[in-house]
Amino acid sequence: MSLPSRALTRCGLLLAAVALLSACAATGTGSVAARYRCEHGIDFSVRFVDDSALIENSRASDVLFRDAGGQGASQPVYSNPRMRAEFGLGLGGREAVLRYPLLPLVARCVRDGKEGP
Repeated sequence: MSLPSRALTRCGLLLAAVALLSACAATGTGSVAARYRCEHGIDFSVRFVDDSALIENSRASDVLFRDAGGQGASQPVYSNPRMRAEFGLGLGGREAVLRYPLLPLVARCVRDGKEGP
């Protein structure tokens, strides 16, 4: 398969995943969105569905898939080629870290409220 064909296939898979997660959120079958505030003026909401996380902010939406790392089920790690997100960190598990390897940028985050994992 040629490079453009692989890129289109990956884009198609990502769009399908976003559509599926959006449908789950709209019908209430997804988890409740957790809201995070981060360094560098970043804030986002995240919904966890099966082995994926849908991260949405005012600029973009990203679908991340469960990845290796973390300290078991209480500290899950999700990633895609653009970002890596680590959840369940800090005292009480209310902190997260977003890593953008292409920039490079690391943002430490804290969950608002008591909703979500």
